[in-house]
Amino acid sequence: MSGLVIAGHPWTFWLGWVWTVSTVTLAVWIILQRKSPVSTLAWIMSLALMPVLGYFIYAYFGPQRIKRQRLRRWHHKAAAMSRQDREALRAEYTEVPEWARQHAALIERASGLPLSSAREVALLPSGGATLRALLREVERARCHIHLEYYIFEPDQTGTQLLQALTARARAGIKVRLLVDAVGSPRLLSRPHRRLLDDFHAAGGEFAVFHPTRLDRLRPLVNLRTHRKIVVIDGRTGFAGGINVTDDENEEIRSDAYRDTHLLLRGGAVRWLQYVFLQDWRYAEGPVPAPDEDLLPQEPPGSLPVQVVASGPDSDTEAIHRAMIDALNFARERAWLATPYFVPTEAALAALTNAALRGVQVKLIVPERSDSRIVTAAARSYYPDLQDAGVLVFEYHGRMFHAKTLVVDERYGMVGSANFDNRSFRLNFEVAAVVFDPGFNRQLAAMFDADLSHCRLVPETRRTPPHQRLFEAVARLASPLL
Repeated sequence: MSGLVIAGHPWTFWLGWVWTVSTVTLAVWIILQRKSPVSTLAWIMSLALMPVLGYFIYAYFGPQRIKRQRLRRWHHKAAAMSRQDREALRAEYTEVPEWARQHAALIERASGLPLSSAREVALLPSGGATLRALLREVERARCHIHLEYYIFEPDQTGTQLLQALTARARAGIKVRLLVDAVGSPRLLSRPHRRLLDDFHAAGGEFAVFHPTRLDRLRPLVNLRTHRKIVVIDGRTGFAGGINVTDDENEEIRSDAYRDTHLLLRGGAVRWLQYVFLQDWRYAEGPVPAPDEDLLPQEPPGSLPVQVVASGPDSDTEAIHRAMIDALNFARERAWLATPYFVPTEAALAALTNAALRGVQVKLIVPERSDSRIVTAAARSYYPDLQDAGVLVFEYHGRMFHAKTLVVDERYGMVGSANFDNRSFRLNFEVAAVVFDPGFNRQLAAMFDADLSHCRLVPETRRTPPHQRLFEAVARLASPLL
């Protein structure tokens, strides 16, 4: 019995042509994205095994470029205010280290956000503490409240906050809430529509970042806003790693994630405002013209603070570069905390270089993250780190979700970005860098407190052969994670 013949050729002939054409087309498409060679080759090799289907997989899961318009008027006004901050800071700190000036210049050129100042920077060590502070500031709002979250759950925590926002909107406060479509599907679902209907009825404005619609050919997993931003009256801001969910509220769940957030007051908040407004315009449409309420004139503070934002709308990878640069100028200590550790080659080299120079490098990661393959990929890097002298600690008991970096005696970073390819290159992230010894000591003390819940990973870690194989395979997928 002969096989299927089409137009004089066996079906395998046509299958081979379909495979070849789809693979070449897909390879050209991926190459034109001009991503890192390792990531590009990993995608081509993976998708070549899935002809035709690879088009849809890459379209909805692959890294792609997007273009967004810059809010030039907003940026010009905020930059003019920040120049006054910098002049006041120079007058107070006459001997600013060269590394700090260069680092601030790198961030500004990579992200467009210059050094600014703050009157107050407060560490918030948990979701419960963050929610309490947030509800307090929401109640004090007089003009507007802007919120942007990756995860906003309609659970006890989310309901409490959304009801507070609804009450303030009803009182005449302008409230804008932006959530990510992938991170907040339950809030957008039909069973919880009443919460949003009440919010809309009170005058609140709501937008969704990259809605998951099949008629829009964009990735479902990447190009997400992973940012957590709140700006109140243009004077008070929140940023960090804590989402709005019971999973991160220890006052509701005893096993809630361990995470870190920041409260800021002063001029640096204007740049959180700028980042939010840029995302809001991209997701929803025009925003109001610059005015005194949205960008109020704040007196310069005494704390040098720089907001750094990054995302797939830029090839500069501002947070990635900032962290590598901070590790490169470290001379005494570099303490990194991250829930997902899947470093780029440059980031791994920066960590190990610091340790080889004699810098005390400590890394805290969760014993088990909420992704088994990410945990395995992270552990595949342990030998490289330990051979260089990095001390690796695994946090036990609950999920560790803090994203912080302490360098030497006057540098601290808190933000939303994980130490992985996804945060560095595929999602929209934001962080705050504080150049202050007092803040550095507080952040270091928090890191030390977390170490009490950790175990030092031994250099002779015993791993069964099948687990070593799984970790090695997971590492191969690192560019895609």
